Amino acid sequence: MKKLLYASFTYAIVGVFSGLFYREFTKMNDFTGQSQLGLVHTHWLVLGFMVLLIVLVLEKVFNISAAAPKLFAWFFGIWNAGVIITGGMMLVKGSMVVAGVDATSKALAGIAGTGHMLLTAGLILLFLALRKALGFNKKTVAAPAV
Repeated sequence: MKKLLYASFTYAIVGVFSGLFYREFTKMNDFTGQSQLGLVHTHWLVLGFMVLLIVLVLEKVFNISAAAPKLFAWFFGIWNAGVIITGGMMLVKGSMVVAGVDATSKALAGIAGTGHMLLTAGLILLFLALRKALGFNKKTVAAPAV
């Protein structure tokens, strides 16, 4: 549970500072248009901070990591990789747009897509682990007919 708490707190700090960076970087470049940079703040706060706080509560209530240790460990690693890659690529592409640099690279889009795929895989792993923690994986034996 400590890992969840510390990771969530880290994303809260990163999310707040990314909002500050957005405001200052766009001001410095006299940028008034739209870019992904303005969404980084929200993504890190929601996907990192809020989601992991919710998972922390689920962990406290259902003890997911004990019921499905491998699934939960995979979820935690893959989810964090997805949040970091997704947020990082939004930061890179948004900064490029604000700075007036072409950000239409297929390589950048591919890396960003990988981040989103990792988030999807992380959600699936979380639900599989939660399903196991709730006991839905247990096979029930039907009582014989009398």
